[in-house]
Amino acid sequence: MIRSVLVANRGEIARRVFRTCRELGISTIAVHSDADAGAPHVREADTAVRLPGDAPADTYLRADLLVRAARAAGADAVHPGYGFLSENAAFATAVADAGLTWIGPPPAAIEAMASKTRAKELMADAGVPLLAPVDPGQVTAAELPLLVKAAAGGGGRGMRVVTELDALEGELKAAAAEAAAAFGDGEVFVEPYVVGGRHVEVQILADGHGTVWTLGTRDCSLQRRHQKVIEEAPAPGLSVELRSTLHQAAERAARTIGYRGAGTVEFLVDRTGRAYFLEMNTRLQVEHPVTEAVYRLDLVALQLSIAEGSPLDAAPPRPHGHAVEARLYAEDPAAGWQPQTGTLHRLALPDGVRLDSGVTDGDTIGVHYDPMLAKVIAWAPSRDEAVRKLAGALERTRIHGPATNRDLLVRSLRHPEFTDPGALDTGFYDRHLAELTDSGTGSDSDSGAEGVALFALAAALADAHGRSRFGGFRNVPSGPQAKTYTGAGTEHTIRYRLSRDGLRAEDFPGVRLLTLGPDEVVLEVDGLRRQFTVSRYGDRVHVDAPPTPGTPTTPTSHTFTALPRFPDPTARTEPGSLLAPMPGTVVRIAEGLTEGDPVEAGQPLLWLEAMKMEHKITAPLAGTLTSLPVQPGKQVEVGTLLAVVTD
Repeated sequence: MIRSVLVANRGEIARRVFRTCRELGISTIAVHSDADAGAPHVREADTAVRLPGDAPADTYLRADLLVRAARAAGADAVHPGYGFLSENAAFATAVADAGLTWIGPPPAAIEAMASKTRAKELMADAGVPLLAPVDPGQVTAAELPLLVKAAAGGGGRGMRVVTELDALEGELKAAAAEAAAAFGDGEVFVEPYVVGGRHVEVQILADGHGTVWTLGTRDCSLQRRHQKVIEEAPAPGLSVELRSTLHQAAERAARTIGYRGAGTVEFLVDRTGRAYFLEMNTRLQVEHPVTEAVYRLDLVALQLSIAEGSPLDAAPPRPHGHAVEARLYAEDPAAGWQPQTGTLHRLALPDGVRLDSGVTDGDTIGVHYDPMLAKVIAWAPSRDEAVRKLAGALERTRIHGPATNRDLLVRSLRHPEFTDPGALDTGFYDRHLAELTDSGTGSDSDSGAEGVALFALAAALADAHGRSRFGGFRNVPSGPQAKTYTGAGTEHTIRYRLSRDGLRAEDFPGVRLLTLGPDEVVLEVDGLRRQFTVSRYGDRVHVDAPPTPGTPTTPTSHTFTALPRFPDPTARTEPGSLLAPMPGTVVRIAEGLTEGDPVEAGQPLLWLEAMKMEHKITAPLAGTLTSLPVQPGKQVEVGTLLAVVTD
């Protein structure tokens, strides 16, 4: 019997495992870097062990420190979560050698699937369909497009789509460099890139007594940078024959390597309905909650039971209904998916959906880890109902802090192409990102009563009430009050008068003020009652409102920054300056690039790494590189000068 578990991970997955452990009466042990000393997973654990340092390489990726921590804290078992060392056979072996129970597959099974190239060889021998690898030295234009992939790791790191033959060599080098930096292994391989393909996977669960469950399918086709954004179970629109093929192939894969525990076999399904093996993840997946919702299971509890040696039932339970999960990231999709940092002041969801999160109100979103804030999961009897439920919950969610992808998620779930299962494929965001991130907020008439300027008016009125002991009203005639904000990429100057006769606001004819307080403003707009909740954090103002019928893709919240009346004249930068858009580390500079070199507009100059992603910094215009004050390995803050390109 397992009595205490150390989770060799952090954030959302650590909290998820702890939740099940508490329900089973199992003591919980957390590990944490210095950056995570006050993190929720540390606060919730019965015991916590410090891993000195901030960077993952010095903390969560140190197998020796993790094993030492487990022994020091008196753990019976180690759960690896996902990411970090969850698919590291050497770590699994070290845990077992220390006399601890490893809550995962046997090291040999992990090793068999650790390299995607070796995994493909094993699956070919087992009769599992797959894409044949391509020799990069013999490629012809007829074989394009191609996909360059890292042999180790996952999460989209070391992956490149190649559409031009001349670009292949450069992309091979770039993918290898990224893979080496991320996984310590620069091996890459090339395979055909299937245009219009779907990412479909099968959840498996195997015990030590010969039973293998295949728990349906999941569709994970909506991806950015080859990383999943929205997942659902079961995968919609698959024929009975294709589902059977996928289940049989997944079971063969598990039996071939003597698998035990929870795992996922991933496939690419082309437009003709043919499936190809991609890889096997020898761990719990981020998207496991949708399978739990449909099968009414606790996969973590089953992992623990299997690790204790208990058998599974002969057959899994029957599935019920449909579940959809959305990953809420601190990122700006319109700015190249740039991760965002800062304080998460508030994250509040309506009832009726499941929230798996690694953060709570007041936590700081830093640069060291993945920018995922939470996973939001909705279940309903049908797909249409589940999608509607999830979109509505996200729409009503209050998020005060860094920019997030919340509006993108709502618009994605309501996009006609997503609601049509036959149209799903991994190119969704390649085709639709521009329209999904178009704010459409140049003036308040762009979206009627939902216009961003109306939210700015609510912010200004609430601010006036908060500053005045008379509630913002004046008994004597005066000039209009003015307040300027930036938000949604636009500057908004709100001019208004408040008197005993009511509100008179420029550019808002017919808008009536019904209620005014420091945190709430109620307006009547075109006969509709509109309620706004206003929250302030320093010079940042968050304004939330309920959704309005007939505007299903219009944002229900806006964030503004109040501008000072007298701007600082010294806040200037030299033309052509490239400033760090986020905190991070300079990982590499374009080969051979030095000060004085001519550069072309859009030419890559250097790469920043932040929150487990690489971000390319390019020349804003054609000219001369007149300054390059950074080197690989340099840590930079937001606004740090990276380079100057002179026209």
